[in-house]
Amino acid sequence: MKTIYLDHSATGLLLPEVKQAMCEAMDFYGNPSSLHTPGHLAHNLIEEARQTIATLINARPSEIIFTSGGSESNNMVTNTFAGQPVLVSAIEHPSLLDSARTRCDTNVIHVDEDGVVRQSNLEKCYSAALCSVMLANNELGTLEPVKDLTRLAHNNNSFFHTDATQALGKIPINVRDLDIDYMTLSAHKIGGPVGIGALFVKNLDQKDHPPIKPFIIGGHQEHGLRAGTYQTVNIAGFGAAAKYALDNNTPELYQENIKPLRDYLATEIFDKIPHSSLNTPLDNSLPNVLNASFAAAEGESIQLYLDAEDIIVSTGSACASGDGKPSHVLMATKNDAEVAHSSIRFSLGLDTTEDDINSIIPHLLRIVNSLQNISTIRT
Repeated sequence: MKTIYLDHSATGLLLPEVKQAMCEAMDFYGNPSSLHTPGHLAHNLIEEARQTIATLINARPSEIIFTSGGSESNNMVTNTFAGQPVLVSAIEHPSLLDSARTRCDTNVIHVDEDGVVRQSNLEKCYSAALCSVMLANNELGTLEPVKDLTRLAHNNNSFFHTDATQALGKIPINVRDLDIDYMTLSAHKIGGPVGIGALFVKNLDQKDHPPIKPFIIGGHQEHGLRAGTYQTVNIAGFGAAAKYALDNNTPELYQENIKPLRDYLATEIFDKIPHSSLNTPLDNSLPNVLNASFAAAEGESIQLYLDAEDIIVSTGSACASGDGKPSHVLMATKNDAEVAHSSIRFSLGLDTTEDDINSIIPHLLRIVNSLQNISTIRT
């Protein structure tokens, strides 16, 4: 039996085009900050990747700062507003939520049962120097009304940040239309390498850009905003992944090819597996994410049994796995520890097929039934 990989939200499979670009980039051995010819060649490779990534979100290359990943980008923003009042949604990634709580005077915005931040909830707890609401949630796939929330923040003289790590390449993103001030990006969610990300800062090439402070200090790289020798190979990989998304219009592919499979999986689970429930709002979510709960069956047990069958899924955010606590996202939306502990996230990729979905249902049904039969929790 082939391995069925349904954990693309944790990390996508490295694209062949990306691997090739990274192998070729290994020949660019010069330090990109150096003035000699090898340095110039490596620098040009980096700037080409920056241009491609900027094009993917309709930004200017000068508005892109390379980082080590989404977590660093999020931390860079919270570090900028250290000691100031900030608003963050209750379902943010821990790299945003925890860093904001550590550094800032943080007020958490409540969400509804689908994980959506309503404008009324945001209005109740204003004022703040910064508001941060992710574009799409990593556990539920819920899409947030970021454009409307940004407008509300700006009307209250606040800056707005959105974590687009999960949304990149899955839905169209236009930073000009959203009018956001900061956006977090990561390569490995779109078939790029791990260890490389970016932060978009609006009008960074102009004097009146939103405030941004360096998080890593000690070098002139990225206009003095992110010190450290450039990861030429990883940046080239990020650029190749962005180029693939552009050339193939991956948001359209996800909408046309993967969303029907995700919806089919949802129907099969709800129809065939007793005492199951869906946590993802299918009509307002990423096209590839499905979060479901199975009463009286512990999520990590389901995950491990599926893993033994070469079916790879997740119980939620990979960054929080193993801590034993119920998902903070599901607790914020469902306020039910049993629902949270019995949840599984299926995140499909462009390689997912209908045969894959048909293959996993019998295994999932058998595993859930077995766990429910030995559970002390009544269903």
